[in-house]
Amino acid sequence: MKKVLVLGAGFVTRPLVRYLLDQPDYRVTVGDCVASKAEALVEGHANGAAEALVAGDNETIGRLVSEHDLAVSLLPAPLHPMVAQYCIRHGKHMVTASYVSPEMQALDGQAREKGLMILNEIGADPGIDHMSATRIIDDVKRRGGKVTSFRSYCGGLPAPADNNNPMGYKFSWSPRGVCTAGKNAARYREHGKQIDIPGAELFANVAQMEVEGLGTLDAYPNRDSLVYIDTYGLAGIDTMLRGTFRYPGWCETMKKIAELGLLDESPVTYPAGTTHAQFMATLFDAESTGNLRKRLADHLGIEEGSAILDRFEWLGLLSDEPIAITEQETTPLDVLALRMERTLAYAPGERDMVVLCHYFTATFPDAPDEHITSTLIAYGQPDGDSAMARTVTLPVAIATKMTLSGEIMLPGVCVPVQEAIYKPVLDELATLGIRFVEKTETVG
Repeated sequence: MKKVLVLGAGFVTRPLVRYLLDQPDYRVTVGDCVASKAEALVEGHANGAAEALVAGDNETIGRLVSEHDLAVSLLPAPLHPMVAQYCIRHGKHMVTASYVSPEMQALDGQAREKGLMILNEIGADPGIDHMSATRIIDDVKRRGGKVTSFRSYCGGLPAPADNNNPMGYKFSWSPRGVCTAGKNAARYREHGKQIDIPGAELFANVAQMEVEGLGTLDAYPNRDSLVYIDTYGLAGIDTMLRGTFRYPGWCETMKKIAELGLLDESPVTYPAGTTHAQFMATLFDAESTGNLRKRLADHLGIEEGSAILDRFEWLGLLSDEPIAITEQETTPLDVLALRMERTLAYAPGERDMVVLCHYFTATFPDAPDEHITSTLIAYGQPDGDSAMARTVTLPVAIATKMTLSGEIMLPGVCVPVQEAIYKPVLDELATLGIRFVEKTETVG
């Protein structure tokens, strides 16, 4: 029997657990600090088990890793290297959807020495984006061509029919994670020039992109795109940009949220009874909450009637409702994330959507240039698994199964840009309804 340890029972974990439990002769243990979440995912399955984790108790994680054949880490990203170290110590493979951190990359040599695969970035973004992009890039190369421009954008959004709030957004994964990502610096290449965007200016660098069937979406750069030039085999490329999609309105609002200091992670304590209006006033040294909207407008350099402030009001950030965290150490970011979690939730029966688009320009020595688009639009299941959960963890689940069966094996710390990984994973995802539509237009 194959034994898989799944660490983390958050928003997206259910499709992974159900997929693995549906495999013959698999035993799946789910560990989480909230035992009830792990138990809910196992749902009493004969081959499932739940384990209660305690924050900071790494020894329990190490013991669990030693008792299984492979560990899937869906814990907060800073904990992945710790899990990987236990996997290397006990001779176990590991799979995670998160980015490769420098701490994780530093373990590559040890993993190779033991013949272990530590597979990262095999979720949606990063993950499906890598696999679908390198499939097209490899095809262009096989046909003797060269990719000269690559833009890729991905976003988890409400389905159009359920896009019914002023923010144009609802949470299908960690609210704090979404807010924290809004502070990341970005780097990309545009027409041969390197562009560096400080985290504080991220939402000031927004473009509008047309997506067939969806209309115009806002798009902004995501992290460091240049590290993927070598990963994708695109040395010398003129334009390289990986970014994020949002409905219009989100980015301009998040820009002002960042300017106001709502993304600050500095510890602070608020007295019991502190209202959201009082909390907001403290962010710009206001002595009272009187005429708060006008004072915010003046402080942020926007009109008092701005739609941005309408969204602040809709979120309840200017209200007399007490904040949920008082008399204990917290951060402005956590106050914001909790408020957003309560107001930007999916109602029963509503669907989310994951939209992922690649835009390539390819040149050929004896043929016209090509503009290639590759588009994935995946919808959540009403009252079932979200599109975000499916696209993040089904690739993890498929890779886990194929690793344990010996179908894929690349020792070391790796990402899924090799055909030996992306082809079988994308092929199986297509059978599960997660597939791309590709179009090619010749130029000249």
